Amino acid sequence: MIKVSDSAKKKAIELMTDDGFDATQDFIRVGVKSGGCSGLSYELKFDNIQNNEDKLFEDNGVKILVDKKSFLYLIGTTLEYSGGLNGKGFVFNNPNANRTCGCGESFSL
Repeated sequence: MIKVSDSAKKKAIELMTDDGFDATQDFIRVGVKSGGCSGLSYELKFDNIQNNEDKLFEDNGVKILVDKKSFLYLIGTTLEYSGGLNGKGFVFNNPNANRTCGCGESFSL
């Protein structure tokens, strides 16, 4: 399961609408890829196509797609949004990460 905080929901709906997506029908696609200063980095984009191998989650009124490979790294993660002075943007609060980089965009297990 992947959870979505209230702040992430609000910002995601705003950005999806700005990009021509419908938050009631379309998805946030999250994933993990090799790279970043800690070994793995997060991906986030909007999508309107669900593939057969995708896992679909819905939390807080937001639909999230995760590919099978990335799901193993993201179990229990909460998607949050930080718009404070440091302007981080979307933040993955991942309980599986043993180490994260200073920017919070990459991690290792």
